[in-house]
Amino acid sequence: MSGVYKSIEMVGTSERSFEEAARAAVKRAGESMRDLDWMEVVEQRGYIRGGEIHEYQVKVKLWFKLEGGAQNV
Repeated sequence: MSGVYKSIEMVGTSERSFEEAARAAVKRAGESMRDLDWMEVVEQRGYIRGGEIHEYQVKVKLWFKLEGGAQNV
């Protein structure tokens, strides 16, 4: 897995769980990016309304491999 990687941060949300929020962020990133290799949950938080969790939110860091260049040979 040698090469050069770039990372981005995204925020995913879900009404059901932190896991579903993370999956939503990764899925959306995969719709417009190639070669996603790694992810890390950086933050978790929830929106509370009426004494109950109404929305789960996670910030994820995603890494993808850069194409071309001498580093990717």
